[in-house]
Amino acid sequence: MGAIGTSMVMAKETVRVSGSTTVLPLAEGGAEVFNGDQSDFQALITGGGTGVGMKNIAEGNSDIALASREVTSEEISNFGDKFQENLVGYDGIVIGVSKQIYDAGVTSLTKDQVKKIYSGEVTNWKELGGPDSEILVVAREQGSGTRDTFNEDVMDDKKAETPGVSTVAGSNAEVRTAITGSNKAIGYLGFSYAEDGAIGAITLDGVKPTAETIKDGSYELARKLYFYTFGDASPGAQAFIDFMIGADGQKVAEEYGFVPL
Repeated sequence: MGAIGTSMVMAKETVRVSGSTTVLPLAEGGAEVFNGDQSDFQALITGGGTGVGMKNIAEGNSDIALASREVTSEEISNFGDKFQENLVGYDGIVIGVSKQIYDAGVTSLTKDQVKKIYSGEVTNWKELGGPDSEILVVAREQGSGTRDTFNEDVMDDKKAETPGVSTVAGSNAEVRTAITGSNKAIGYLGFSYAEDGAIGAITLDGVKPTAETIKDGSYELARKLYFYTFGDASPGAQAFIDFMIGADGQKVAEEYGFVPL
């Protein structure tokens, strides 16, 4: 009988990760390093929004949910109280406008002004010291943790109606594309999507979104970012979480424009 080949390699165990498009670049960047650093596990990352990630872990379709908000009472009611929270970094929701609007002088807004734009009370940039141009208002889709946080902090209600909205985007990247593709847009998106200067990052209530103001909480639209599991983490999920909150994972967070722990 011939000898068994010694070149057989054990397949890596897959760690399925899905959820928030805000946390997505952080998870993808982390997975790239994590997958190359060890030979036991392979993290596979997809988006879909925080709500999708929570549903996926509860139904056993993912090992980790990426979340840009805490689990809701509704999710606990629907799926049970087995959600385990792991803080992996910080982010801010930036109010971004088209560069043409920013360069025309709209660089600072109050929360009340933003609320009036999204509620449809203010519809032209000239009402805010900008050009005589109708405002293109971009929002996120239902199930988005970014939308929930924005509605709660700016509109004063997570389930607020926003009749001023012109277009709904499925991800932070789509919001960014809508803003950069227009000369009259406003939208809200994760801090890491607004750092390269392609859009105008608005100073809100006198505070500019920076790594420092997000971490110390002086910027109002700061939030925590999480990796959730449902029940005890699988060995692979725990290994990836440990990596992300460790020195190498936190270095990735900083590199990708997030605020480390």
